[in-house]
Amino acid sequence: MERVNILGVEIDNLDLEGALARIDRFIAEGKPRLVVTANPEMIMLAGKDRTFRECFRQAGMVTADGIGVVVAAKLLGMPLKQRVTGIDLVTELFRRAARKGYTLYFAGARPGIAEKAAENVRQGFPGIKITGTHHGYFQDDRDIIDDIMKKKPDILLAAMGMGRQEKWIMDRVIKTGVPVSIGVGGSFDILAGEARRAPAWMRKAGLEWFYRLINQPARFGRMLELPKFLGAVLACRQKLPEKK
Repeated sequence: MERVNILGVEIDNLDLEGALARIDRFIAEGKPRLVVTANPEMIMLAGKDRTFRECFRQAGMVTADGIGVVVAAKLLGMPLKQRVTGIDLVTELFRRAARKGYTLYFAGARPGIAEKAAENVRQGFPGIKITGTHHGYFQDDRDIIDDIMKKKPDILLAAMGMGRQEKWIMDRVIKTGVPVSIGVGGSFDILAGEARRAPAWMRKAGLEWFYRLINQPARFGRMLELPKFLGAVLACRQKLPEKK
């Protein structure tokens, strides 16, 4: 299994189809696994947060979500096959689930958003089976864990923000036996129609982060991690042996 190490985080060198095939295998095997879609902010957080870093280490698959991760891999001489974003992965996963009969559970976001996202997905992908939803604003998760165990989904999508969603999956959801759990950040807001994704040309140009910053100025503090990430990658690059 080919992996690329970026600042101590192992990224699977997969294209979208390869990531989907890996999820098919995880479901067939039935062993609970976490899937992480990594961006530079998450990699930087993993460097400071031991528990979060352990989530990466134990994950069944880690894809390159952010364009910064793709650029970093190239700078380090280990180019990735493709950027595999969380929203692209789950969109194709919905198509696959409708065809193969996989069941899903949506957990996270503000009250009402997961339900709205699920309804829109049902309309967009006829035949898909979303067996349950629950918001992410809870203090005690016993009710949602009980519901997940009752519904027994093949795939759980958790939209609770980076770090929290992955830790919750590893600490709680893995024990329910769900074969595949994926942290999807703000994807439910997009699926529910509460937020828009960047235009295709901006995504292609690697400017989706800029679009988000314009539309969500509160992200500015988080974006300050990007130059730190680039600086750390360049420092690693300088330590690499020169190619002859």
